[in-house]
Amino acid sequence: MGNMNANPQSFMWLAFAMMTVASWGLYGVFLHSGQTFMADPVNGRYKAFFFVGIAYLIVAIIGSLIMMLVSGSDWSFPMKGLTWSLLAGAVGAIGAFCVLLAFGAKGSPAVVMSIIFAGAPIVNAVTVFLMHPPPGGLGNLRWQFVVGILLAALGGCLVTLYRPGPASAGKSQTEVVQESPINE
Repeated sequence: MGNMNANPQSFMWLAFAMMTVASWGLYGVFLHSGQTFMADPVNGRYKAFFFVGIAYLIVAIIGSLIMMLVSGSDWSFPMKGLTWSLLAGAVGAIGAFCVLLAFGAKGSPAVVMSIIFAGAPIVNAVTVFLMHPPPGGLGNLRWQFVVGILLAALGGCLVTLYRPGPASAGKSQTEVVQESPINE
C-alpha cells in the first residue's frame, strides 16, 4: 500500500475517487426520484434526463472552462485526444440514458445500479487488458485479477438477489428471489 505518512497531496486521487463513488452511488436513486416527481408516467424520465443534461452543461462545460482559464490552458485540442474524449462523453451519456430506460422498463434503482456498479469494473478491467495487454498476454494474468473479476460478478449477483427491502417482510428468501425483477 505504500508509506501512509507520505505527502497528503499524494492521496488526493483517493479523495476524488471516493467523491465519485458517492456521486455515482447517489445518481440512480436521485434520477429515479426526479423521474417520479415529474408526475408524467410517459415522459417523466425524459424530462428528468433533460435536467441531467443541463447539470452536465453547468458542471462539465462551465466547470472545465473555468479550470482551463484559471490554469492558463494553451487551448490546443489534438484530434486524438478530442476524439477519445468525445467517445468517452458519448458512452457516458448513453450509459446514463440507459439507466433511465432501465427504470422505465420497471427495473428498480437498487437492482439496476447494483448490476451496473458490479458490471462496470469488469468491463473496465477487460477493456484495459485488451487495450494495454501485459507482456506475454493471457499467460501473464495474475490469479488475483481473475478472482477479482469473479468476485465482482458474484458480489453484483448477491447484492441484487438478496437486497433488503419491504418485499421481504414475512416472506421466505426463496419467495423474495422468485419475485425479483431480475427473474421476470
